[in-house]
Amino acid sequence: MTLPRFLVVIPARLASTRLPNKPLADIAGLPMVVRVAQQAQQSAAAAVWVATDHPDIVATCEAHQVPVRLTASHHPSGTDRLAEVVEQLHLADDEIIINVQGDEPLLPPALIDELATCLAAQPNCVMATLAHPILHAEEFFNPNVVKVVCSEQGQALYFSRAPIPWARDAFMHQPITTLPKAHPALRHIGIYAYRAGFLRQYQALSPSPLEQWEALEQLRVLAHGFAIAVKTITLPPPAGVDTPEDLARVRAFFATQHTQ
Repeated sequence: MTLPRFLVVIPARLASTRLPNKPLADIAGLPMVVRVAQQAQQSAAAAVWVATDHPDIVATCEAHQVPVRLTASHHPSGTDRLAEVVEQLHLADDEIIINVQGDEPLLPPALIDELATCLAAQPNCVMATLAHPILHAEEFFNPNVVKVVCSEQGQALYFSRAPIPWARDAFMHQPITTLPKAHPALRHIGIYAYRAGFLRQYQALSPSPLEQWEALEQLRVLAHGFAIAVKTITLPPPAGVDTPEDLARVRAFFATQHTQ
């Protein structure tokens, strides 16, 4: 299979409330942002860039030969930071850009390739993202787990923190501690592919009430009438690093790899 041309951009902010200086946290001798970039470089991406607002991250990337772009400090989201990189690199509107979070050192490179292929296959979509089946009621009813409902064409109809789709008849006759058989609930995974031309448009889109109520940025895209492709995968990727406990888990994984 011939993969489409695409680039990876990794937004990385130094500020983090739960884990200070997270992008520079040491993981088996390398800063986290370098680990993430090296993992992304194992994909079929034509180039991998880190996009940051802090000189310390720039210096760290340059010391490890990781391409990096210094961006403005006022961006409210990683998507806005990507849009600035699109302008800095003078990318064509049809270029595909994959946004890999700077705290995902274990993200499988094959998923990056699958996401790029998904967007390339749906030319009417401006974005693509991933999802996987929800198998447990605890996950389905957790508002911190974002759910997505899709059309028959594999495009997002809605994202929500609420338990959707609601199995009305099943939940009337069974405890909601279990999910009905073949229930089509999907958990959204926060990795995105964009067309560069849409990133140029994105900054001009006004936030939608749905986005503000749900605190889900991707709802702005749907509210303005744009289409988002969704690639469903079988299993979730390894979790990223949000807390000190997450960092300890990832460090333990790399320590095990290095001793084998």
